Amino acid sequence: MALSIGIVGLPNVGKSTLFNALTKAQNAEAANYPFCTIEPNKATVPVPDSRVDALAALVHPQKTIYATVDFIDIAGLVRGASKGEGLGNQFLANIRECAAILQVVRCFEDDNITHVDGSVNPARDVETIETELLLADVETVGKRLERLNKQVKGDRELIRAADECARLLEHLNGGRAASAFALPEHNEPFRQTWHELSLLTAKPVIYCANVDEAGLEEANEHVRALSGLADTRGAHLITICARLEEELQGLPDADQADMLASYGIDESGLVHVIRSGYRALGLASYFTAGPKEVRAWTFRQGWKAPQAAGVIHSDFEKGFIRAEVISFDDYMTHKSEAACRSTGTLRVEGKDYTVHDGDVMHFLFNV
Repeated sequence: MALSIGIVGLPNVGKSTLFNALTKAQNAEAANYPFCTIEPNKATVPVPDSRVDALAALVHPQKTIYATVDFIDIAGLVRGASKGEGLGNQFLANIRECAAILQVVRCFEDDNITHVDGSVNPARDVETIETELLLADVETVGKRLERLNKQVKGDRELIRAADECARLLEHLNGGRAASAFALPEHNEPFRQTWHELSLLTAKPVIYCANVDEAGLEEANEHVRALSGLADTRGAHLITICARLEEELQGLPDADQADMLASYGIDESGLVHVIRSGYRALGLASYFTAGPKEVRAWTFRQGWKAPQAAGVIHSDFEKGFIRAEVISFDDYMTHKSEAACRSTGTLRVEGKDYTVHDGDVMHFLFNV
């Protein structure tokens, strides 16, 4: 399972610049005028993970495969997008399947860069974006309710689903995000409908304060305002200078590290975004290590061993027998699987084992 992140924001706030920096794609047009992004930009990037590198250095595999993140950058949204203003609303369908939303918010002053509303105001900008996402969800749920009402025909299960869908629509029309809606425990038809709707306001949000170089050294009033807003929503906040991140991409790794260090930063914007995405979604990584490949696999924290095995192949979950597990730290200490086995740090775990971030695993299965 790959982490997928949809990038949203007003026009001209640095979304495409950030997309280019995160993906090193350099193919998303970035310019100082609204709506320079028209077609959605998509890219898949590897997740930087020093643990994968360390395992590969010990195992010397034929291939080293990192976990991946999918980024989708859509056209900027404006007030009234749901009613046909601007261009962005027509592309919202492209991020419905994303697991999380990265909302880029301009948090710097620059008279040379146009702001669609004439001034920098993070709270107002966030309200604009979230209102448009909410209105898009209202439209989606309204259409589904209309379809359910046509299909009911005395079917009690569909009646229950339609009633719950009507309650959801009322909730959204009240200006409340889908994430605040209480899902019924015993209404499987509606829970299936909920899954299919993939509502935008049900997704975890990461606020990205796009600052200038000065804003990296000290939080300005705009960043502080956005931080307060994120706190009230229980959302993650990261601060990035998209322009600096883009400049870094042409430099060798050592020079990148030196430039980041000069601003008191120890990790790139890509790492910050991915780390926040993993936290927001409760994701983690386990590893497989052998002569053919060292590989990172993404799973949800709290999963049992069979579920985690299913990330590799559904047959691994169906026919799960047991798992051999070594913690990453033990693997680094003893330097090999054989050494871990002889010292007793390789454990045999069954179906009830809860997988931990950093586990090095080998699954035994039979189908």
